[in-house]
Amino acid sequence: MTDPAPVQDVARLGATDVGAVLALLRAATAADGVRPLSEDAELRLQHGGPAGGRDVLARAADGALAGYGRFEGGDGTGDAEAELVVAPPHRRQGIGRALLTRMEQLAGDRPLRVWAHGDLPGATELAARRGYDRARVLLQMRRDLAGVDPEPRPALPDDVSIRPFRPGRDEPAWLRVNARAFATHPEQGTWSAEDLRLRQAEPWFDPAGFFLAWRGDPDAGGTLLGSHWTKVHPPGDEGPEAIGEIYVLGIDPDAQGIGLGRALTDVGLAHLRAAGLSAVLLYVEADNTAAVALYERTGFTRHAVDVSWRRVP
Repeated sequence: MTDPAPVQDVARLGATDVGAVLALLRAATAADGVRPLSEDAELRLQHGGPAGGRDVLARAADGALAGYGRFEGGDGTGDAEAELVVAPPHRRQGIGRALLTRMEQLAGDRPLRVWAHGDLPGATELAARRGYDRARVLLQMRRDLAGVDPEPRPALPDDVSIRPFRPGRDEPAWLRVNARAFATHPEQGTWSAEDLRLRQAEPWFDPAGFFLAWRGDPDAGGTLLGSHWTKVHPPGDEGPEAIGEIYVLGIDPDAQGIGLGRALTDVGLAHLRAAGLSAVLLYVEADNTAAVALYERTGFTRHAVDVSWRRVP
């Protein structure tokens, strides 16, 4: 068996190493047809993250970057989380094993969750061999936009209107509703103002594709009821062609039952179609059978799977 690769972990990588990791991620995406890290992990790689996080590098014998992992320790309680990727030329050489071993050491006596994007055979083999169990399964679903109404006229109560997001003004209201809409979601419901700011600074951010449903005038005491934030992935990000995404669709629990989800969905899909895109994707928990069935009835089909593997020491 190949000796484990040298592994180093730091609280924050320098610019040169960040560039090398981003190049590795592009190579892995091209080889596997799926992005190897989540958006959160990529943002923390580039901008840093909360205390307790570590960037983990594995190097080949010649010093070349052979693998990368992102460890999140949180506040030191509950599950630790990790993601990792091995450069395509260096696979089957013990590098994934070395990265995972270091993640387990960082987690200590806490359970560790490791995301495997694309549910690739190599990741499944490594996780099973190390005693991990499937804890969560996230589906990526897609549909074409050809049948989308380009000019939807959603039926809304007279005092409700849909308007684009206004940077510098709507952040507090959106964060409040996002937390309420995703109160039970392990990632989305905990977004902070910094999490939002980082995404607003990304090249893909477009407030014209970020739709808010208000009751009343937002500048005169109006109440935010829900939102649909769309995203456009450039070619090479999620496939050879650009593709849209239902990025965040959330309704305040007090505003359920008045058709806002369908109205906001229709408006967002029309926006993506008008941008010249031919398809759209979304992510949904596989065990949310009601949501999966709803999306399937509206033309979405299953495209890819992400798995969160969990191990208790």
